[in-house]
Amino acid sequence: MEETGQMTVLNIAADARRTMDTLQAGEIAIFPVDVGYTVAGGSQAALQKIFDTKGRAATKLNAMVGDMAIHRSLHVLDGRAREMVAAITEDYDLPLGVIAPFVQDHPLVQRLDPASLVGSSRDGTIAMLVNAGPFHAALCRLSLAESFPVFGSSANLTNTGTKFRVEDIPVEIKSIAGSIVDYGLRKYHRYQRSATLINFQTLQVVRVGSCYELIADVLRRHFQVELPPAD
Repeated sequence: MEETGQMTVLNIAADARRTMDTLQAGEIAIFPVDVGYTVAGGSQAALQKIFDTKGRAATKLNAMVGDMAIHRSLHVLDGRAREMVAAITEDYDLPLGVIAPFVQDHPLVQRLDPASLVGSSRDGTIAMLVNAGPFHAALCRLSLAESFPVFGSSANLTNTGTKFRVEDIPVEIKSIAGSIVDYGLRKYHRYQRSATLINFQTLQVVRVGSCYELIADVLRRHFQVELPPAD
């Protein structure tokens, strides 16, 4: 019997390349991650436009789009904290927002202009979304290989909730995007929350989000760390 090639409905590599090309051209991109849709930029002008359109408060920062390779090379943490992040994202395959101090002369940081760095860091830390699905992973590989940092936030207007379908993203947000990748309903839509954010230097929970109870269980059982109850 003659074998036939396997057909797929998604072309993740091509869609990630198109998204990166959009970002490198100074434009804004909307793309899927497991914890919702992200609106992102790679330049100060793009990030400022996202900030203004969303109506974000000055206290809210952008998060870096990063995988474990970027996390390990950019974040500065002790061995136990690194083991916690790896257990959550690699052993248990859960999405996670990691907040930690960063290497100031990392190539991705060096590509940021000062204004972008101010809007994407606080008290010497950077937040990074790690392990958020196949498209996220493909974009992260391009970001690291091409030394082009990508920062973003949920594709919504401030305080209106994470959007898990492109059709639910406000038209104001979609109208500023140079490209939109639509992969339908996102994996963790039942949580109706973006990623859980934890500062792994202090173990402070900054945001209770998707998979929080699973993340808390991993830290409790393997590291004897008790996170506070979910809201």
